[in-house]
Amino acid sequence: MKIKLLLLLCIATIGLASCKKDTIVQETPNRTIIYEVPVNKWFVGNNGRTITTELDIPEIDQYNVDVEGILVYIDHPVNFDSYIPLPYTYNGETFSFEHYNGGITIDIQRSEYGTQLPSVPNQPIRVKVILIPSTDVS
Repeated sequence: MKIKLLLLLCIATIGLASCKKDTIVQETPNRTIIYEVPVNKWFVGNNGRTITTELDIPEIDQYNVDVEGILVYIDHPVNFDSYIPLPYTYNGETFSFEHYNGGITIDIQRSEYGTQLPSVPNQPIRVKVILIPSTDVS
């Protein structure tokens, strides 16, 4: 009887010890898209007060716009080995972006809007767009 009880106790102990709760997390990775905007893709508008370029990015859908995060970086104006996040201001010129279903628009304006006009970039500018997945919890 003692042997059967001991054997039953051992089996129960092994059975309980081998039960383990596993948490499986599936993460969707960020997506990074890098563009090079040539000089001839910048357009002057608003009587010269705004310089604009549009990037077609089919990866940006309405769910990205409504729920997920979108980050935009451009070449640092002095150190071309690094990026600057938008929006930012450098030497009185303000860089900003708008995202929408299918792409983004980047604008350059003067921070002192009324006194000077922004200058069109004189060399290609790299643009890095990062799409950050998220879940709507509402």
